[in-house]
Amino acid sequence: MMPNSKLTTNPIDASELSFDDFKTIVVNDYKIAFESRQASLLGRKEVLTGKAKFGIFGDGKELPQIAMAKAFKNGDWRSGYYRDQTFAFAAGICTIKEFFAQLYANPSVEADPASAGRQMNCHFATRTIKEDGSWKDLTEMKNCSSDIAPTGGQMARLVGLAYASKLYRQNPELEYLKNFSVQGNEVAFGTIGNASTSEGVFFEAINAAGVLQVPMAMSVWDDGYGISVPAKYQTTKEDISEILKGFQRDENAAGYEIFKVRGWDYPALCETYQRAIDICRDEHVPVLIHVTEVTQPQGHSTSGSHERYKDKARLEWEKEFDCIVQMRKWMLESAIITEEEIVELENAAKKMVRETQKEAWNEFLGSIKAEKDQVIELLNGMANGDPAIIKISIQLANTPDAQRREVISSARKALRLTVKDSSTGRHNLLTWYNEQIGLNEDRYNSKLFTDGVDSPFLVNELKPVFNEESKMVDGRELLNACFDANFARDQRLVAFGEDLGAIGDVNQGFAGLQAKYGDLRITDTGIREMTIVGQGIGLAMRGLRPIAEIQYLDYLLFAINILSDDLASLSYRTKAGQKAPVIIRTRGHRLEGVWHSGSPMGMILGSLRGLHICVPRNMTQAAGMYNTLFRSDEPALVIECLNGYRLKEKLPENVGEYTVSLGKAEVVKEGTDITVVSYGSTLRIVEEAAEELAQLGISIEIVDPQTLLPFDTDHICAQSLAKTNKLLVVDEDVPGGGTAFLLQQILEEQKGYYHLDGQPKSLSAKAHRPPYGSDGDYFSKPSVDDVIETIYSMMNESNPGKYPAIF
Repeated sequence: MMPNSKLTTNPIDASELSFDDFKTIVVNDYKIAFESRQASLLGRKEVLTGKAKFGIFGDGKELPQIAMAKAFKNGDWRSGYYRDQTFAFAAGICTIKEFFAQLYANPSVEADPASAGRQMNCHFATRTIKEDGSWKDLTEMKNCSSDIAPTGGQMARLVGLAYASKLYRQNPELEYLKNFSVQGNEVAFGTIGNASTSEGVFFEAINAAGVLQVPMAMSVWDDGYGISVPAKYQTTKEDISEILKGFQRDENAAGYEIFKVRGWDYPALCETYQRAIDICRDEHVPVLIHVTEVTQPQGHSTSGSHERYKDKARLEWEKEFDCIVQMRKWMLESAIITEEEIVELENAAKKMVRETQKEAWNEFLGSIKAEKDQVIELLNGMANGDPAIIKISIQLANTPDAQRREVISSARKALRLTVKDSSTGRHNLLTWYNEQIGLNEDRYNSKLFTDGVDSPFLVNELKPVFNEESKMVDGRELLNACFDANFARDQRLVAFGEDLGAIGDVNQGFAGLQAKYGDLRITDTGIREMTIVGQGIGLAMRGLRPIAEIQYLDYLLFAINILSDDLASLSYRTKAGQKAPVIIRTRGHRLEGVWHSGSPMGMILGSLRGLHICVPRNMTQAAGMYNTLFRSDEPALVIECLNGYRLKEKLPENVGEYTVSLGKAEVVKEGTDITVVSYGSTLRIVEEAAEELAQLGISIEIVDPQTLLPFDTDHICAQSLAKTNKLLVVDEDVPGGGTAFLLQQILEEQKGYYHLDGQPKSLSAKAHRPPYGSDGDYFSKPSVDDVIETIYSMMNESNPGKYPAIF
């Protein structure tokens, strides 16, 4: 560790500090700000010289972030964006060396704890879980939820991080969770750039936090631009706090406390943040701190210069009112420091940052250089005078600062060129390369899920128990009994969504449960899908077990950005440093009309890798999946069948205990002639079709994968194909949507192709959304008739004599 590479700031209490103590704090703050600025300047150079791919920095925001860090305490949370490097340094959640390691994409957790090189620079995170996936004591650390690059995307989770404090404060049943909260005293700090306040998720989150009255401290860094676009095109009145005045609380109504302060005024910033966060923490109300007159000395990023879009007057103003220039001036005028002392400090800071950068770069290259040397040695050992191999070796040796891709690519090219060679030298290179495959899989492709001690795959399977007295009930009643049993068992469970609380959801799965468990645990929300999901993410990151309900599957599109950008990538982008075991509950497939019949599974499968996608065929299976998910710690989407709530099912005796294992397909009907793979509502259609097909002399085997992610881990589909040699996949998505995924998994991943004696086929909905009405459903989604005739035509193709054409 380089000397002085980790400095943190301290609060200023003028009533208790001596001048010397005051001077020490102020000078230390200037040192942090100056070092951060040097890191920004040097970081940009490192990108422009080719050592890093891209750079985005927090220059110009140093002083407000130091002021914010003074109020940031153990147990608090941050949900910010990629301008917050000075806050990260001042709060102690990142060092300058770690900052440069991330800039270089060092794939080591030790070098870059935030992302192990998986995120570009200034994307901060603290590691809130241990290597085995269990939680750390979050009350003893300053917590930073993992940043994402989509501007505004951090707002949704911020609502949940703040809402958790409210639940911990107001629900005494949660007091036993000592590692997550101290009586709900934690503040959730949010940051955003002024231009990104134009995004819908910002306004949705601001409104949600105001309705919920949660301790959320929202800081807006206002530098007057969004990349090159000035505020006049971004914000009404060019002033976000001005247009949010309606949120200001008063004696008649709850709301926000709103503050406005200039970004270069160090004393005012410290005072404002202390006041704002004290109100937020003590009174549990949201606050907005609008930091104006902020500069951005290097422009938006390394991909362009701000001189292209700022006029001369603006550039001159930014030089004069640069926050570091203004703080330096104030310190000298206030006799806090002399010119000689400040020059010495600045020179030392420049030296320290440069040395720290070099150390981070050398460490990044160190392991790669060892691999480079190994490959060169192996290439020379196998060359045996071959000019092509010698050329590869020389080119690699002459590549200064070669990165891992050059090393691995050299090895692969040499192996291709010697494919017919069986020498010991080639064998040695191949052995080395095969070892690297596993190492690089871990470096760059691992931890899509946490895979820890609470993995759903470690939950023991327990079958549902029935007896002669087991009642036949509506599917909704079975779900209700499952939720009731689990809410009684686990105080961490909470559920929320549109119409979920008072009426128990539109299909009555939660009927009566709010009255039983209270409105802190089972809660109605406004119509705000992005922040419903974000509320779940934030609560889950703070140790609770939320069920976030999206009323219909079609409405998932309103939250797909949050689900995909944030939740689905959380474990991967932190290399299992953070987790958010939220369950997204929704319902879909067959009903009526364009916006209540959706089954956009291709979109979901393509965008939500990192969630378990559960597609139960009935409520018995759904309840078993919920029981599994409640006992594990990975995020999931559960899609209940919309037309199954009033179908009768047998109520298991152990309705809150039995489990359905994720990834385990089930053969729901055995057959000999053709394998039909389907899920959800269409599986019932296939089952109905099987009866008429049997009369036609066709025996179908029906496989229900039950979950699409993961898909059939025991390869039940391929085993079925080995028996039937024919395959039809059926779902309600558009052509080439979910069915394409099913075919890829069965034919390619499971090598089912080798068992086929005819063309595999898919049966899906039409390319448009289904029109309203029963006829609309019949003519746009797979019907019993469609299934029968499709299967019959496949049999006709293979044996037209036995199965003559129907049409």
